[in-house]
Amino acid sequence: MRTRRSALAGIAIAAAASLTLAACSSGGDDDGGSGSTDSVITAFGTEPQNPLVTTNTNEVGGGNIIDLIYAGLVSYKADGSQELEVAESIESEDDKVWTIKLKDWNFTDGTPVTAESFVKAWNYGATAKNAQLQSYFYYPIEGTDDEGIIVDNGTEMSGLKVVDEKTFEVTLKNPEALFPLRLGYSAYFPLPDVAFEDMAAFGKAPIGNGPYKLDSWENNVEAVMSPNEDYDGNRKAMNGGVTFKFYTNPDSAYSDVQAGNLDVLDQAPPSALTTFKTDDAVQAFEAAGTVNSTITIPDSLPGFKGEEGNLRRQALSRALDRGEITDKIFDGTRSPSKDFSSELMPEFTEDIPGSEVLEFDADEAKKLWAEADAIAPFKGKFVVAYNGDGPGNKEWVEAVTNQLKNNLGIQAEPKAFATFAELRTKVTDRTIGTAFRTGWQPDYPSVYNYLGPIFGTGAGSNDGDYSNKEFDKLLNDALGAEGDEQAQLLAQAQEILFKDLPAIPLWNTNVAAVAAKGVENVEFNWQNKPEYQNITK
Repeated sequence: MRTRRSALAGIAIAAAASLTLAACSSGGDDDGGSGSTDSVITAFGTEPQNPLVTTNTNEVGGGNIIDLIYAGLVSYKADGSQELEVAESIESEDDKVWTIKLKDWNFTDGTPVTAESFVKAWNYGATAKNAQLQSYFYYPIEGTDDEGIIVDNGTEMSGLKVVDEKTFEVTLKNPEALFPLRLGYSAYFPLPDVAFEDMAAFGKAPIGNGPYKLDSWENNVEAVMSPNEDYDGNRKAMNGGVTFKFYTNPDSAYSDVQAGNLDVLDQAPPSALTTFKTDDAVQAFEAAGTVNSTITIPDSLPGFKGEEGNLRRQALSRALDRGEITDKIFDGTRSPSKDFSSELMPEFTEDIPGSEVLEFDADEAKKLWAEADAIAPFKGKFVVAYNGDGPGNKEWVEAVTNQLKNNLGIQAEPKAFATFAELRTKVTDRTIGTAFRTGWQPDYPSVYNYLGPIFGTGAGSNDGDYSNKEFDKLLNDALGAEGDEQAQLLAQAQEILFKDLPAIPLWNTNVAAVAAKGVENVEFNWQNKPEYQNITK
């Protein structure tokens, strides 16, 4: 039998060596001291958009909590490599039919994690009437459509089969050698039986199976988690708990770190980017990162359909001097985009045809905009919406719209929403009515993860409702390929994106974070996120 069991731990980011996340510390001890397991760690957070349901949470505020209170079939190390967690084994003879066996494991209410716990959760996420934001992640499984929804208004995927209490089988539509790479993402977490009695109520006080349990969630204030004493997985809590404090002003969060009132801020605000590395009141951390920033332009916006829309999108991209913004606004803590993903991903390809649209050229931008105007004159303003509670959003959106005004001679302006949850609600219900800031923190280490969930037809994070059949086919073909062939297919898919530009790539966010003095064992992972369970003080 061909087995993936031993291979799982070897799947890693090819550039892991360049993702070494050591601290560049300006203060405090950096000797990896043990700290206190009784100390509760406080960390920067944002109010979750929705109740904390694994199949319906696709944003960072809620995702940070879910990732700590649940454990999946596999887990990811800081460098992006995988380890089996709840799974005892994940095996396949043909890369199409996967047999998954589970370890003995419980939810925090004492009920066992069984094969049904996974199968019922995935089926719930893929059922049309439940309208879950994560449904797209189930599309590789037999019995779903291209959007990950169970066909014929069904409630059970034909590709999921419970063999016994600790074993289930997953049949894919097509062979996918890297299918196990997905299984540490939250869409594939299990849910206890009690969740299905009232999912909305459950989401306000979820019961997980991970290294922490949620003790309380006070809206717009904080989420308090304590260690799960029965957890025996790969991410054991080394502290007395983690509390995410919800901020609407990143500058306030930075001031709290300086004063010792907040332990970890995973992204220093623009006001501190020129000083945080030499600030004696904090510990500073720097490293290359994988999170990208984009501007999504929905097809529904007037002037952005068809060839006219393609010309305008290309003009906007050409009108942006990304290097100037990353230097002046972010003090070099961002790197101008080279593609739609990150150069730290294993399938990253240099100089994809069409990527020259990311190069600043004001004359070419004006020419492209004029060609679009020749098809139909542009009316009104180009508006970019953003959430004010995100570090640096106000500053960079203002810089972007100023460049567009100066380099294209159009009316362009920012539009602020107070919180991320408020912005995402407008985006999700399709009432935003403008272009808007977007970004992606990868769910698993692959270029595919930057493409499929965001630009695949009907994908849960396809906020601009982009659809291109040729692009979808290339993505599907890439899933059945490995190595160089897979990288080539993903590059070809990006060629289409560079022509259509459903979103305009801006830059990748490097780790530029701070911790309070006395906080120890701070390490940032392949998602630019702290390994919260390891932090002590």
